[in-house]
Amino acid sequence: MIGIAMRIVSRRHLFEFWKKHPETKTSLQHWLSVAKASQWSSMAAVVKAFTKAKKLNGERARFEVAGGNYRMVVAFNFKRAIAFIKFIGTHREYDKIDALKVSKY
Repeated sequence: MIGIAMRIVSRRHLFEFWKKHPETKTSLQHWLSVAKASQWSSMAAVVKAFTKAKKLNGERARFEVAGGNYRMVVAFNFKRAIAFIKFIGTHREYDKIDALKVSKY
């Protein structure tokens, strides 16, 4: 829905991840603050906000974290204004998953 800020599902996993990988904290906090304040209604709007994000399909995007050393996959339900964190890990771990199907959390 236009006009409703994004709700972030599984954000606890972001907190846990940056505790284990402190170098990701600034990047993940930035993503979280932008996402929570956004009223995205399409993947184009997501990619406009995060130019290094890669659209995977109409509902999933991959984000670079901490300069690209880590990756995060997020699925969006734009009608309900919800972002679901599906995966966060190292670049190497990302290379081993199917980003279109992963649902780690």
